[in-house]
Amino acid sequence: MRLRRWIHPPGTAPGTITARPETQGSGRTNLVRFSASDIDESQIKEIDVVGEDSPGFVRWVDVDGHDVALIDGIGRRLSIHPLAIEDAVNRGQRSKVEDYEGCLFVVVHHLERRSPDDAVSAEQVSLMLQEGVLVSFKEHTSDVFEPVLERLRGGKGKIRSRGPDYLAYALIDAVVDYCLPLIDNIGERIERAEECIAGDPDSANAAMLHSIRRDLIFIRREVWPMRDMLNRLIKTESELVQEETRVFLRDVADHLALIADMVETYREIVSGLMDLHLSSMSNRLNEVMKVLTIIATLFIPLSFIAGLYGMNFSPDASPWNMPELGWYWGYPAALAMMAAVALGLLLFFKKRGWL
Repeated sequence: MRLRRWIHPPGTAPGTITARPETQGSGRTNLVRFSASDIDESQIKEIDVVGEDSPGFVRWVDVDGHDVALIDGIGRRLSIHPLAIEDAVNRGQRSKVEDYEGCLFVVVHHLERRSPDDAVSAEQVSLMLQEGVLVSFKEHTSDVFEPVLERLRGGKGKIRSRGPDYLAYALIDAVVDYCLPLIDNIGERIERAEECIAGDPDSANAAMLHSIRRDLIFIRREVWPMRDMLNRLIKTESELVQEETRVFLRDVADHLALIADMVETYREIVSGLMDLHLSSMSNRLNEVMKVLTIIATLFIPLSFIAGLYGMNFSPDASPWNMPELGWYWGYPAALAMMAAVALGLLLFFKKRGWL
């Protein structure tokens, strides 16, 4: 599904939480508590569990689906600003970072192509970073964060020994990494389209190029705001983001810059292929018109000869007559003349380079 902004009715009070029908429901809500030496996972059934202090542990609350009552309860329990909760539920937000008192609110977009026949779509992912706590909201249950969970469970890398800001970086990095297979897939689709255009241009190629172009425009529309968001997050003066985490965030920004450059390059290639397709179709039409024009040109003198001898004037008419009408070899001679004229025209066309 393409990303569309949910608009409240005019006059709605700020901070009103209203989820779209397709994202409503009580999805999975997990609580992961981890330290350098231990990790504990559980599903949340009571909101009070979210606010329990865990000395020495980092808490990660992962919410799937937009259960309005649950999200509102989590926001109240953790004292999250109501505008942040509203933006987390109302899908279609632009990628951004907002610094509320004691909380950093981050919006990114998970890009995916669910099947080869589907267009690229975006799912809003919201992160709320507090001291010792990270809350993530996804529209639907997905495995976009599964690589991060595997690293937490296996104790791989530095993720277990760092704070929630490093976990937020890992989640953002996982979302950005999903863009790379999409870009590679678009590159393969462009190569197939180029081969088809070079082989036999037809209307199906135009539809293929149009589909690729729409996906590139959609990806560009999502990637550029994420670059701005990351730059703001790197430069934020909030104490919730440690200096060592900013180095890793700059690496993600480099990945997004690479993706943006590839998108721009592919857009230029697709535009060139579209021009090549139109040029090939035009040349193909010109070749067809050339053949038809030559055929019509050949028949013009033949039609004149056939019309001339089809006037049926009597050979005995005086003072003008057509003696060929009474000639025994008149008909074969007329056919021979037509063949000679057609052959002469063909030789003339070939000599001028028109054939």
